[in-house]
Amino acid sequence: MIEGYAEMDATALAALVARGEVTPDELLDSALEATEALNPKLNAVVLIQESVARAAICAGLPRGPLHGVPFLIKDLGCEAVDFPSHNGSRLFMNTRYSRDSAIFERIRGTGCVPFARTTSPEGGIGPATEAAVYGGPTRNPWDLDRTSGGSSGGSGAAVAAGIVPAAHGSDGGGSVRIPASSCGLFGFKPTRARLPDGPFAGEGWAGMAIDGFLTRSVRDTALLLDACEGADPGAPYWAPPLGRGYAASISRPPRRLRVALCETTLTGAPVHADCRAAAHEAAKLLSSLGHHVEHARPEVDTEPMMRAWTDIVACGTALSIGKALKGRPLGPDEIEPVSRSAIAHAATIRGTRYLEAVGIVHAYGRQMAGFFEDWDILLTPTLAEPPAKIGRFGHSRDDYVAFRTGPDGVFAYSPYTAAFNATGQPAASVPLHMNAQGLPIGIHLAARFGADEELISLCAELELAAPWAQRRPPLHA
Repeated sequence: MIEGYAEMDATALAALVARGEVTPDELLDSALEATEALNPKLNAVVLIQESVARAAICAGLPRGPLHGVPFLIKDLGCEAVDFPSHNGSRLFMNTRYSRDSAIFERIRGTGCVPFARTTSPEGGIGPATEAAVYGGPTRNPWDLDRTSGGSSGGSGAAVAAGIVPAAHGSDGGGSVRIPASSCGLFGFKPTRARLPDGPFAGEGWAGMAIDGFLTRSVRDTALLLDACEGADPGAPYWAPPLGRGYAASISRPPRRLRVALCETTLTGAPVHADCRAAAHEAAKLLSSLGHHVEHARPEVDTEPMMRAWTDIVACGTALSIGKALKGRPLGPDEIEPVSRSAIAHAATIRGTRYLEAVGIVHAYGRQMAGFFEDWDILLTPTLAEPPAKIGRFGHSRDDYVAFRTGPDGVFAYSPYTAAFNATGQPAASVPLHMNAQGLPIGIHLAARFGADEELISLCAELELAAPWAQRRPPLHA
């Protein structure tokens, strides 16, 4: 393995290639060596396509900002001709695509070298990655008994462990930010429609889902977002244009901001003491940097929104599985019990209820926009607890609604992230805190709709004030 490979971010590795100090093939060798050494314990990297990666290098990589850097794409979406997918499900095993998705084309345009996919839960509907199609759970390199998060859990584990410096993810209810928090990484969800969805989907989950990235540095995320920014032709949504772009925005701090600190869930319930302490420490740091921080909680109808989110995702799950079946009966072992339960729940939802659910989500966005008339940033923990133990959010249970909204369910565990998928606002998980057990505790920052540049500038300011790059999990390349 190249000396220092696992310690460098993607920007630094690209600089080595640009200076001629290493070749893309040598970096790919390092990534594959790290995969071979670590993946048996993590179960994060799947469907390796080394020959595709070598051929891309041989043909000449695009002269983009990540020229020659090894990269991984999530095994859910990001459709690509040369990268078959299981999509986290036995039903979708070895799916092939007729063309590349817009997001994959833009990722490839950075000059990076995709060589495999990363694990995801079936349907992307859980905060843990334990899909049966991969033969076991994906584990957290900070503690192998805990989940790396979901649904981009494989990407989170691979980046945290040093297999690659950055990886693709997607986020429909926190699926980039939850693994970022669980694995001690930076995860940023852009404003709705900032990145392309097509051509395989017009929208994901009524506009709540969007692609993203798991990285160890803010600058890597900024670079990737700039490279992939912009909706594809015919997209149903539109994001306010960027000003300078993400990378230019992190070159200087933002103006001094009005920050609302919420130390409970959005419904007022208490959170784990470690998460509350992490939010307080982040508030102190922001205050020391000159930002104005006060306690405040949005007065928004979060519980009805969460029920609407649950109904919309159930219908999306049923649609996806139904299209794959093409009219034939579903086999007994083709999907997992939570997905089967989601289909059953979707069957109870009338068309009028579906439209009502979409209306509730839209109304929630307007409520939250009212809160952000007085505040620039909402500061909370990313999760209500430290990373969950393996098995807690496995898909072997057959109670989809309770799985999502029950007292020990997904929304109790992750009470903040889905709110900003519903509103479409930019939000980030920043790895500022570690608890006494050595587990990462992410800090969640949300900004008003379209204010991506101000938010990522704030994240970069925090990274400079409280660096996290030196932290390494016990399982690291």
